Amino acid sequence: MLVVALTLFFLPHVQAQSPNTYSTSFPNAENPISEGGRWINGGAVGIDWKDVQTTTGFAFGSDSSGNPNFNDPTAVLSGTWGPDQTATGKVRTVNQQSGNVFEEVELRLRTTIAPHRLSGYEVNFRCTHDGSQYVEIVRWNGALGDFTYVTRATGPGLFDGDVVKATITGNVITAYINGVQVAQGTDSTFASGSPGIGFYLHNLAGANVNYGFTTFSATDTATPAAPFNLRITGTS
Repeated sequence: MLVVALTLFFLPHVQAQSPNTYSTSFPNAENPISEGGRWINGGAVGIDWKDVQTTTGFAFGSDSSGNPNFNDPTAVLSGTWGPDQTATGKVRTVNQQSGNVFEEVELRLRTTIAPHRLSGYEVNFRCTHDGSQYVEIVRWNGALGDFTYVTRATGPGLFDGDVVKATITGNVITAYINGVQVAQGTDSTFASGSPGIGFYLHNLAGANVNYGFTTFSATDTATPAAPFNLRITGTS
């Protein structure tokens, strides 16, 4: 007599997840930026930082003092985002300053804002093109003023209307201006968080309205579906 025993194993199937996408031209005047609850702000939620505000078609930092304590106005998108992210913004920059005046537009990746904590990655671009420009990739470690440079580069500088982009794939962070790579670094500290925007102003009160973003978009990478698996074992 032949005896056959079969055991079937059904391994779980993971459904594919579509990529997150968000884009805006900042249609509303808001302080802080909300767009129907889509944004989390560094002052309203993080407490120790400043908020991002908007006028119609323009987002900029709410801090006009020119004397920050690294409390950069920051806002990131709400919801759950995949780890591989792209953030893109069209820059407005007028009345550019150099010397000891610093104006930066910032793109945020894998960033989390909570009370007294702001962590993740900042890719910043100084708003000059006279030789004093720079591009920096920075890791924010959580507490106010606690940050670490990942890499620093000169870059071509910024003109009004330029498009800046920042991406993170795995542990590789890359910065672009008008589609051209200008800086790249690696860091594996943070694996999750949201994309967003930020600003930095130093040594010129009131100049916060001279630079910012007129559009912004963000996306992450879709999660592929896991295959359905059937495993059969048997004896005879």
